[in-house]
Amino acid sequence: MGPTATEGRPRRAESIPLRHVLPNLVRDPARALVEFGERSRGEVVRLNFGSFRPYLVTRPEHLQQVLREKSGNYVRAGDGLQWRPLQRLFGQGILSDGEPWSNSRQVLQPLFTARRIDGLVDRLAEAIEDAVDELDGPARAGRPVDMGAEQARIVCSAIMRVFFADKISVPDALRIMEAQDAVAWSVMPRILVPWAPLAVPMPGDRAFRRAVKLIDELLLPIVRASKETAESDGDDIIATLWRGRTPDGGRLDEHQVRNDTVSMVATTTETTISVLTWLWPHIERDPVVAERLYEEIDRVVGGAPVRREHLRELRYTRQVLEELLRLYPIGWLFPRRAAEEDVIGGVRIPAGATIVVSPLITHRMSTFWDRPEVFDPDRFAPEQVRARHRWAHFPFGGGPHQCIGMHLFYLEATLIVATVLSRYRFRLQRPTVPGIKVAAALRPLDPVELTLRPAASVAA
Repeated sequence: MGPTATEGRPRRAESIPLRHVLPNLVRDPARALVEFGERSRGEVVRLNFGSFRPYLVTRPEHLQQVLREKSGNYVRAGDGLQWRPLQRLFGQGILSDGEPWSNSRQVLQPLFTARRIDGLVDRLAEAIEDAVDELDGPARAGRPVDMGAEQARIVCSAIMRVFFADKISVPDALRIMEAQDAVAWSVMPRILVPWAPLAVPMPGDRAFRRAVKLIDELLLPIVRASKETAESDGDDIIATLWRGRTPDGGRLDEHQVRNDTVSMVATTTETTISVLTWLWPHIERDPVVAERLYEEIDRVVGGAPVRREHLRELRYTRQVLEELLRLYPIGWLFPRRAAEEDVIGGVRIPAGATIVVSPLITHRMSTFWDRPEVFDPDRFAPEQVRARHRWAHFPFGGGPHQCIGMHLFYLEATLIVATVLSRYRFRLQRPTVPGIKVAAALRPLDPVELTLRPAASVAA
């Protein structure tokens, strides 16, 4: 899979020096990463971490090559930049590579097809509506709420009911969310210092072990109990994992069912909870965006419960979500390892090299986006999308490893936004957009607290 004659003689990548890499990463990781992209101007460059020098790939054409056209050559590395620390939680399964990933993907994929998810719309909508009902008390009393915490409760209520058949209680799901948040933060030192052996103690290790222990204490008894009833259970995720067959006709063992249960709890909840937290300050900050969003939801939904027939008409709402994902892609880092030598953008990539692909970087580069720091949902108007390279926006990755929960996110997030804004108006306690806390997944740096008011009382 080496360079072809048409590519000419490959060149060596320019390097961003260590002195420009480590201090900036320690001070403000999100800003530093975007600066690396700006310095690259879309060319393939190397980030100098001393003995570890990954290649940074940001240009959409190059991303298409790595994530889709030659995805077989650019594999997830179990000992790589991000996967090595996280695999201590998720293990081998849907979030890994090779045979364990392939087996889990084959078992789980049917649960997350667009057709099946669309068939769950009304069940999800009803679960979300029931959870949003609990905001009526604070809204009537004028009592501020932490919207991140409320979104966690709403999402867990809906997902545990529809995808886990209430086998995991909402209080336990929220405890798991807290533990996963601790994991996401605790592994950051290892992501920033990827060459450190796992045997060498680092900050965050103790918090990581405590969080994994709690997750296992909550989930393992449920996983084991579900094995006995899997054949007669419905199509919830845990029962499906126990019943599933691998290509050779075998079944997943308890270890892999545990790994995939932990992974699916995270992937069906985390994206929606984190990304939507940034929604409220952005729409309050821009009255034009807020007015268009309110107008659409009021016109399409009115005072009725949000249901399947409303979703296709909520086009501007979808644009708002796409713009949120541009600025805050939950999957912000997709490291890959080159199995064989290749050439990307005229740069020789040796076998075994680590490739860094980051939606957070590409989505915020002025090389590919006009005024990338501005929140502008019109970027995702149909004519704008058609004029832009497909791989300029890839918040869920792409190719074989594209997140299987992508369609679920759009459906669930649209339902939550439409349900909340059809019933309430709001004011922020602090009218600022929180910064980005870079962890295993992006988190808001500060909580977002707001006061809700029933929409009917505002109109009156």
